[in-house]
Amino acid sequence: MLRRMLLMLGAVIVVVLILAALKFNSIYSQIQQFKAPKPPINVEVVTSSKQPWQSRLPAIGTLSASQGIDLSVEIAGTISDVQFRSGEKVRQGQPIVLLDSEIEQASLAAAEADLHLAKVEFQRARSLIDGQAISRSEFDRLNAQSQKAAATVAQLKASLAKKRILAPFSGTIGIRQVDVGDFVAAGTPIATLQDLSTLFVDFYLAEQQVPLLAIGQAVRIQVAAFPGEQFEARIVALNPKVEVTTRNVQVRAELDNPDERLLPGMFADLQVLLPSEVPQVVVPETALTYTLYGNSVLVVKAGEAPRPEEGAEDATETPERDEPYLVVERRFVTTGERRNGRVVILEGLEPGEQVVIAGQLKLDNGAHVAIADQRTLELEPDSASNDR
Repeated sequence: MLRRMLLMLGAVIVVVLILAALKFNSIYSQIQQFKAPKPPINVEVVTSSKQPWQSRLPAIGTLSASQGIDLSVEIAGTISDVQFRSGEKVRQGQPIVLLDSEIEQASLAAAEADLHLAKVEFQRARSLIDGQAISRSEFDRLNAQSQKAAATVAQLKASLAKKRILAPFSGTIGIRQVDVGDFVAAGTPIATLQDLSTLFVDFYLAEQQVPLLAIGQAVRIQVAAFPGEQFEARIVALNPKVEVTTRNVQVRAELDNPDERLLPGMFADLQVLLPSEVPQVVVPETALTYTLYGNSVLVVKAGEAPRPEEGAEDATETPERDEPYLVVERRFVTTGERRNGRVVILEGLEPGEQVVIAGQLKLDNGAHVAIADQRTLELEPDSASNDR
């Protein structure tokens, strides 16, 4: 009985020793893992470079037609004929709307008859005045009566002409707002008429930027209707007065619209191209980290590999590699213009330095990194040319 108890006690002690050894081995392995150098973090990098950078003045504006009006009637009347279709092209002098003019025509006929009689009497008086058959006062009265009749005819013709609404210039007419039989008062709109062959874009810039502007300067325009497409314009006028309330100056640019794709009233996002090109250090915008303390980039540079701690086993040591030991350094920079996914670095970064463009969230200053294959989409080649 005693022997059996000793055997059971010995077995329990052996099991406890085995479990303790396994636990100790597990704890020792974990300690060695913490002592072992951490594996590098894979990041994507790009090399900063100096590129010709053309500065631009951003602004927003509104498109307007070189000639555009809202046609309306000058005098009241009833619409007798509409001689256009909505949205069609009209030429200069083409009749648009006719008002009922029967009364004016009858009055004009009576006035022309009076004028004819006045002219006949005046001619007769002219032949009689030489022989002193009539008095000078009678001759003057007949002369004035003839002139008055002529003025009455001219007045009725002018009033009759206002009954015919003509196109003042060639262009595209809009949707008509009147129908035959409508009685319209003076000033009633008929339709809009716009010359779409040439457009203006009006925008405002700060008074400090006036010295940078000149007539004929190039302007690049984008509209929401055609995303990704750019239109070229030229500055044609600078307002000689600065707005007192905003301290801005109005600028007008002109652009051709041969296909008439652009329409007056469109919102325009534009950039005035400055003539000078200055080489600047440029990196992708994804390389920047924005914080309350300032903008920064992570620069990849060579560092010293940490020495293994004493007591660490050879099995935990990382094998030697041919690649250099790389670390990242956080560097605060001063940024400039941003355009097409690129940003100008004014201070804090030299050309030729490698900056991290992907994986910044996993990094801190001094972290060990390894350069991975670039998976981030690169900018298209023409994007760089558009920056210039």
